[in-house]
Amino acid sequence: MKKTIFISGPVRSGKSRLAVELAKKSGKRVVFLATAQALDPQMQRRIKAHKKERPAAWHTIEEPVAVAAVIKKRLAGELVILDCITLWLSNMLLAGLGLAVINARIKKFVETIKTCRAAVIIVSNEVGWGIVPENKLARDFRDIAGTANQKIAAVADEVYLCASGIPIRIK
Repeated sequence: MKKTIFISGPVRSGKSRLAVELAKKSGKRVVFLATAQALDPQMQRRIKAHKKERPAAWHTIEEPVAVAAVIKKRLAGELVILDCITLWLSNMLLAGLGLAVINARIKKFVETIKTCRAAVIIVSNEVGWGIVPENKLARDFRDIAGTANQKIAAVADEVYLCASGIPIRIK
């Protein structure tokens, strides 16, 4: 059965681990769609560590921006883990794409996950739980992430919030 699962929560809260556990239990062929870019030594180490946590049989696609196009190509019987929305949004903001373009891509992404043939598990961070950022780029990021998370959660079949390593099903 095709299903969309959305997992959000703070940084280092167990979101990716939950996505991997759910995918392992699915019995489907798993495609891991990674949006992170190894632009510095710390990210290189983090990406390497995440790769070690995944089964070797899983197919990994590294795509920082065109995530909807990758998901659209997936087949019935496959499961895509997209990790993560907030890095995808960061990549677009830092590439200089305007908010109108990013909002259009979010809309296209949501339509893609509604109509694609594969099951999808989407990981995202909740970034608006703290103080209002002092600079425009950070405020734009926080706002666009909140908007994207709401739109994705609205169409997801299941939604989990992870906190302190504990997943809580909220939808």
